[in-house]
Amino acid sequence: MKVAFYPGCVSKGGCPELYPATVKICEKLGIELDELEGASCTGSGVLQEKDRLLGDVLNARTFAMAEQKNLPIMTICSTCQGVMAQANKRLTDPDHPEYLEEVNTFLKDEGLEYKGTTVIKHILWILVEDFGVEQVKSSFVRKLNDLKLAPFYGCYIVRPSWALDFEDNPDRQQSLEMLIEAVGATVVDFEGKTRCCGFPILTINEKNSVSMVAKHTSTVQELGADAMVTPCPLCHLNLDGYQPKARKQSGISIHMPILHLPQLIGLALGFSPADMGLERHIISTDAITKALKESNPV
Repeated sequence: MKVAFYPGCVSKGGCPELYPATVKICEKLGIELDELEGASCTGSGVLQEKDRLLGDVLNARTFAMAEQKNLPIMTICSTCQGVMAQANKRLTDPDHPEYLEEVNTFLKDEGLEYKGTTVIKHILWILVEDFGVEQVKSSFVRKLNDLKLAPFYGCYIVRPSWALDFEDNPDRQQSLEMLIEAVGATVVDFEGKTRCCGFPILTINEKNSVSMVAKHTSTVQELGADAMVTPCPLCHLNLDGYQPKARKQSGISIHMPILHLPQLIGLALGFSPADMGLERHIISTDAITKALKESNPV
């Protein structure tokens, strides 16, 4: 399978371990990456609040670049997925074709035109829908059956459901749990898995943002989780990076490692914790490394 790879900003910035982990697992699984060099930031939903047209133009530019390659876009960030999905719905709205025409006027100078055919899919969905859980599972060489893992979707990959095609793809609502079970780990379910991590309000209300980190991480810790798994690097930044502040602010002794989805898949594929960049995390992943040493081969 070949895809137009959209790594986003954070996988090469705030979470630099995510990009190489993704490249490694894609090579192992047979996903050919044609990276969209020079693509714009999605706007993260923040830009759209100020200027929706500008945000849609930036995303339409990326969609047009992928369309020229005749490839679907693969994202590795829930926020990118959600923002791009909403933009694409507006751009391809059959009741308002004039909007796409307007957006395309801004792309002409680069020789680009978006015709509305690009498909945007998070790697989570590609693994579950295009490959299938059983096919992905057949590539695993290590069972992670000593680990208890809590899924954390965050906001943008579950809301709004109209933009994410849940009606046509119902498995998307439990796709993360499906992959956690596929690697042999135990799912630690909890109500907060589809709630906000707190990152969007971090710069305007750090106290409340950090409180959300404390709530999520302490809840799954009480439920016996060894780690949380997220398909969103922005969630990772908050849940991992601000956990020390959450510990201090809440007075709760929290120690909850946060894994990127590609890291989880990579460990099951046989990559080492170092290969997956686990040492780059703020919260120590030593407990996960120890569990891997005690895990069984497939």
